[in-house]
Amino acid sequence: MATFSFELYPPRSAAAECALYASLDHLVAAGPEFISVTYGANGSSRDSSLGVLRHLLETDVKPMAHLTCVGSTYADASRVIRQFLDAGITSFLALRGDPPAGVAEGDSFLGDLGSAGELVQLIHHVQEERAPFSQVEVPGFPGARSIHSGEKVTIAVAAFPNGHPRSRSVSQDLDTLLAKEAAGANLAITQLFFHAEEYLRFVDQARAAGVTMRILPGIMPVLGAQRLRRIVELTGESMPIDLLRQLEAADDPGAQQRVGVEHAAALSSAVLAGGAPGLHLYTFNQHEAVLAVLRGAGLLTNVKENA
Repeated sequence: MATFSFELYPPRSAAAECALYASLDHLVAAGPEFISVTYGANGSSRDSSLGVLRHLLETDVKPMAHLTCVGSTYADASRVIRQFLDAGITSFLALRGDPPAGVAEGDSFLGDLGSAGELVQLIHHVQEERAPFSQVEVPGFPGARSIHSGEKVTIAVAAFPNGHPRSRSVSQDLDTLLAKEAAGANLAITQLFFHAEEYLRFVDQARAAGVTMRILPGIMPVLGAQRLRRIVELTGESMPIDLLRQLEAADDPGAQQRVGVEHAAALSSAVLAGGAPGLHLYTFNQHEAVLAVLRGAGLLTNVKENA
């Protein structure tokens, strides 16, 4: 059975916090595999991210914390990882991260950790150091316990179906993803894309290169032409001209939203039909569109239309 999961970002105001938690109730009720929460450069949103993650720990949904390499020493990064682990969070999305605003790509901004692969290794190291083993009861022998290795962590990494903006070639992207898996990553989540064949081709190439972990397609319902232009600008993706024309032809915001949801639902159905193990949906901290996409893709049948 295909899974689905969601991404949120931490609220930046009291009003945004209220809106987020209202939507979060609906997202949790849908029964996702996990919900990830983004993390600002240099830890700028650490406290608010941790607040959302702690809220998720009180639900039946596994929280996933984003971590980046930007501006961290080994000591700083280890302290943050331990803080999340001590809070009960055992799933992470390890990212290299982008330069903070005003910092050029060529400038030194990463700190001690130079790649997502190094961050993956550090997460494993901190967890093994913190909880090297656990004791498990032996069935049939009251009071007896056996020693097992400590609780394992889930570490996701990013993948780029259309190439990382700073990559020189597809081969480099595949080598990087393979290195992340070798470092201990056990899940990949893709950058957004707009055509199913882009994801399916990339997965075929990754498998041929030796990548074995699940690769979840990142799906974003784009609910307006202006938002689409902004997303393309930020990600470096090629403009999906057909989608742009449909959004521009829609005569009101409601119609644009329907276009965006229908496109994302069709894209989701196509990648699932092609063998995708699930969907990871970028929510913009709102539940209506992503739940409509899941309904359109046949993954959600137990949530009312206006939920």
